[in-house]
Amino acid sequence: MTRHRATSLLLNVAHALDHMFLLVFATAIAAIAAAFGIARWEDLMPYGVGAFALFGLGSLPAGRLGDHWGRRRMMLVFFFGMGASMLLIALAQGPWQLAGAMTLMGAFSSIYHPVGIPMLVRESPRPGLTIGVNGLAGNLGVALAAITTGFLVKYGGWRAAFAVPALFALVCGVVFARIAPDESTPPARRAASQEALPTRLFAHIFAVVTVASITSGLLFNFTTNGNGELLRERLAGITTDPAVLGALLALVYVAGAFAQVAVGSLIDRIPLKTLYLAIVVCQVPLFALAAIAEGWALYALMVGFMIVVFGAIPFTDAMIVRYVDDRMRSRVSGMRLTVAFGVSSLAVWALGPLVKAGGFRTLLLAMAAIAAATSVAVALLPRTARRSRKVSVVELQQWPPAAD
Repeated sequence: MTRHRATSLLLNVAHALDHMFLLVFATAIAAIAAAFGIARWEDLMPYGVGAFALFGLGSLPAGRLGDHWGRRRMMLVFFFGMGASMLLIALAQGPWQLAGAMTLMGAFSSIYHPVGIPMLVRESPRPGLTIGVNGLAGNLGVALAAITTGFLVKYGGWRAAFAVPALFALVCGVVFARIAPDESTPPARRAASQEALPTRLFAHIFAVVTVASITSGLLFNFTTNGNGELLRERLAGITTDPAVLGALLALVYVAGAFAQVAVGSLIDRIPLKTLYLAIVVCQVPLFALAAIAEGWALYALMVGFMIVVFGAIPFTDAMIVRYVDDRMRSRVSGMRLTVAFGVSSLAVWALGPLVKAGGFRTLLLAMAAIAAATSVAVALLPRTARRSRKVSVVELQQWPPAAD
């Protein structure tokens, strides 16, 4: 039991590292540009694109290897690969070396979501809560990127901002190798823990999960990349102090992060479809009202819509746990993540032109429409609250099946 808890802790730490490492570059980019003699940091930004592209595209092969080769082995590759690639970034002598090392880091970062989360929830008695706590860890990694990178750049230079976390990842890899239980058999070769869904029903559920992942990803990218400027614009009559605005935004994200834990706990108690639909439906009026709000009213609405945006994140992983047997969860997660991350990354590209053309009012109304589309997709889910037990095909073929 002690080894199991320690392994779970390391898997949550890995989620924090995954999100943290991807954001170190963006946080330290001004210092890197100055060191490389590049006048504007914006000119250096394209060199980091490879990391984010591989973060999505690498999920597909990572998931397949997790099921067929072993999740424990893949997590060792994750820890040591992330550490080694971050050290290579710290040693880069120019932008193209930096781009190559960043792309390599992106490939290793793609391992965690399709491999680490299925490994974490496999023997969890409360998978919803487990996924919620894991989501909290990932969001704390986002906060750590800002805090630790700023400190390390100030006192050790930009290379230290990559090298110090790299050494921590390598230490985590050594500890994980010592304490994580061996896998006697890769997941794909184990006995089934759930009866296979009928092909047509599985395709239907996978389509809903993928659509919901795409729309949720779009909302996540639009909000996390645009909230800072939205606050700056709508709170201009109250404060323009960047430190105050940054603190206010941090409080928004903390509230959203802890919402994931609460939602994860509720997933274990309330039928998944009922809870998921209630959360995504709430997104629509919150975004619509925020489109016309100013000042503290806007801030209160931002807290509200980030709670339901972050609160919706655990559901796609929870649906995979509920409907997909453990033997193929990494592969299904990999397919879902490749499509979702690929499409939702367009939000980062579209954010600037959309706000420039129609302002934040247009952006927020567009997000309300995306939330409405998510609601329609979730409404098409079957109502079964299937867990890791054998369920008769007759029960699953009922349309919609009755909730447990």
